[in-house]
Amino acid sequence: MHLRSGVRLADLTTLAVGGPVDRFVEVADAPELVAAVREADEAGRPLLVLGGGSNVVAPDEGWPGDVVAVRSRGVVRSGDGLEVQAGEPWDDLVAATVEQCLAGLEALSGIPGSTGATPVQNVGAYGQEVAQTITAVRVYDRAEKGERTLSPAECGFAYRDSRLKRDPGRFVVLTVTFALQPGPASRPVTYAELATRLGIDVGGTAPLADVRAAVLELRRGKGMVLDPDDPDSRSAGSFFTNPVIPAERTVEGCPSWPAGDGQLKLSAAWLVQSAGFGKGTRDGRVGTSSRHSLALTTEPGATATELLAYADRIVTAVRERFGVDLVMEPTAVRP
Repeated sequence: MHLRSGVRLADLTTLAVGGPVDRFVEVADAPELVAAVREADEAGRPLLVLGGGSNVVAPDEGWPGDVVAVRSRGVVRSGDGLEVQAGEPWDDLVAATVEQCLAGLEALSGIPGSTGATPVQNVGAYGQEVAQTITAVRVYDRAEKGERTLSPAECGFAYRDSRLKRDPGRFVVLTVTFALQPGPASRPVTYAELATRLGIDVGGTAPLADVRAAVLELRRGKGMVLDPDDPDSRSAGSFFTNPVIPAERTVEGCPSWPAGDGQLKLSAAWLVQSAGFGKGTRDGRVGTSSRHSLALTTEPGATATELLAYADRIVTAVRERFGVDLVMEPTAVRP
């Protein structure tokens, strides 16, 4: 466990906003993580646990307690299952599964952040989501003051959501276990844009390495692969989830997909752009990415206050024009 001073949240998050941290603690393994959480709780200090900081809007006033950075590493393979430490960088894990011919995560290539954050958000992209492959999540339960293992059912996965997200702060992820499919071919590709890029029919398969390369190419084209030389990557990825509405409430002209139970999933990117916030729309030091209207980006010196105000303007415009409510995907944390 390593304690540092002079750290700002802006230096720990991909949006690069947020003020000073009172106590910054880096932990190298799960026992250190549990110890750091217990210490903060017993002392009554506000606690923020961070992985890659890629899905967080941090407060301008900073954090008046402990920020614990999870740096645990390690992957243990048992057959076709992988138990992964929470701090393992997500894209390193995906790259390793592709190299080892294990299918199930390949379409999630290029997503920033740590493995421990993926079940919280039920991270997904290009037709895959982690709920499809997670078999267990080992957590420290701050309410019960002990470790436990959550089954997929207990995780309560939903679209970009889970029990871990709905009960914020209670569960600290220690490890995540995945069950993957052995072989050189991908899982069936269900996302039309990716299938077109690969030159296959929707529902077809392709070599794992080809799927990963195609996903990375698509993400780079949208500024959604972290790159210090790319200002469009100063973002949290998609800032809003695709809204799910009753099928009878279709929005004319908006791309949509069946979401089950008589519902449709609408394109949030189309709604944002059609409400007047197209690619490259700026307001001071914040705005939409020049390559993807669903990603909000910041410039040096931007604040969380500016960013959230801009997001609120988008939400209001979409509601007034289309009668649809957008929901933020990143979490705006508060002490």
